[in-house]
Amino acid sequence: MLSPSTKSRFSMAKTVISTVGSVAAAAAVVHTFSRQYLPTEFRLEVENYIHLSLRNVLNNFSNQLTMVFYESEGFRDNEIYTAAQHYLATQISSDIRRLKVSKNPNEQKFNVGMETNEEYTDLYNGVTFTWSLLSKQKPTGYENGRSTRSDIRSLELTFHRKHKDLVLDSYLPFIINCSKTIIQNEKTVKLFTTDRRWSYSTILWKSVKLDHPATFETVAMDPSVKEMVVKDLDRFLDRREHYRKVGKAWKRGYLLYGPPGTGKSSLIAAIANYLKFDIYDLELTNICSNSELRRLLVATANRSILVVEDIDCSVELHDRVQVETEKETEKDKTAKKEHKVTLSGFLNFIDGLWSSCGDERIIIFTTNRKEKLDPALVRPGRMDVHIHMSYCTPSAFRMLASNYLGVTEHDLFEDIDELISRVDVTPAEVAEQLLKDNDPDIALGGLIEFFDVKRKENEEAKAKLKEEEEKLAAKERENKKLQKKLKKLSAKTSEKKQQEEPATEIEKKQEEKTATEIEKKQQEDGVDD
Repeated sequence: MLSPSTKSRFSMAKTVISTVGSVAAAAAVVHTFSRQYLPTEFRLEVENYIHLSLRNVLNNFSNQLTMVFYESEGFRDNEIYTAAQHYLATQISSDIRRLKVSKNPNEQKFNVGMETNEEYTDLYNGVTFTWSLLSKQKPTGYENGRSTRSDIRSLELTFHRKHKDLVLDSYLPFIINCSKTIIQNEKTVKLFTTDRRWSYSTILWKSVKLDHPATFETVAMDPSVKEMVVKDLDRFLDRREHYRKVGKAWKRGYLLYGPPGTGKSSLIAAIANYLKFDIYDLELTNICSNSELRRLLVATANRSILVVEDIDCSVELHDRVQVETEKETEKDKTAKKEHKVTLSGFLNFIDGLWSSCGDERIIIFTTNRKEKLDPALVRPGRMDVHIHMSYCTPSAFRMLASNYLGVTEHDLFEDIDELISRVDVTPAEVAEQLLKDNDPDIALGGLIEFFDVKRKENEEAKAKLKEEEEKLAAKERENKKLQKKLKKLSAKTSEKKQQEEPATEIEKKQEEKTATEIEKKQQEDGVDD
């Protein structure tokens, strides 16, 4: 015998099945009628209404909750929809029967994703969640006498009602964070340069794919400096809340200085590849004004690197005291000055209020002559880390030999280490010599010969520089002698003038006295007449 409660459940089940059957039968009749006799736009409205009514009936007997995430909201993409697409693409199991696969011409890997009307099951914190991708067609207008339609895609997430707070507070934020990690790992680093469009008199960013192979494993520099840079970058990425706490913009400044060919550009590429940050290469000589510079910097994205190479040669960003004391009187010069980037304007953009218009940004300056830069440009807070890119060291040479020749030990290494300590040579020059032959014996032998040539060149350059310095010193001595002579001559002239002034005053008074007497005598003669 069945208990009363069991009988009640059977009765309820029969009622539900009967109701669902009746609704389904009615829906089938209406669907057939609408397809045969109604226009397309009305048919879609009727079908959507039936679908909604049937869902409402079923929801009355279900403990499941469904959240809908449309692909876009108005003109903006839905972040949850995009994040879920990236996340679910990594959670596809072997039970899935249909997948969407695509590939872009410029990419090497296949893109695998969800297919329409397929369900995906995900397990999070012991709770089962069901995802499904839906696509509906919506009429958008008429073209050539026919109605046009567009696809409205959405994701539906179904789960037990009691887990709603878990979804909103934990599951969805977890998916968004996973999506950001996936996008960052798969990101292709881009190099942005300025592109001036004369027809519109505007300057914009234009990007290309950065294919530079430099990494921290291959860049030739001192291992301790390399380790310091990596740790500093990691610490910068992990300190977002710290920057907010202390009230500073989330940015970091690096100054790379040293002779040409010491690997400054390679280090920048290695940083970009390590962080997966885009590079914005700013050529200040192409910028006409501070306002134009501001527009460019505001247009840069977060998680990016702003690079100004050879900043000592880019524009006149030198000592502000000297610039301010120079007064230009001509109007054309004044107009020309107004259309240039100034040091104060540039500093305001990298360290003032405008610097807070973005997060997680790195600014890198490079220069061959650090001493030429204005102190305000390189102070802490603007350029936080100063990295000296020196001439080639023994450790850097061994890294180059490993990269170019595939050798970590060789009989000639000790001789080369000794030569490196005595001859100034850049990593770029060493790399050029190692590229000349794949045979380590030949390449390293040629490098030793190059050191002899380089040593002679350095000696000749030093001798020439010394000669020029001596000539300059001789000129300075001659100038000092001339200045002393001029001072003596000026002093003598001044003394002579002072001696002549009293005599001149006496003669002048005597002339005035004589003139007065003559005039008086003439007046007396006139009276006598």
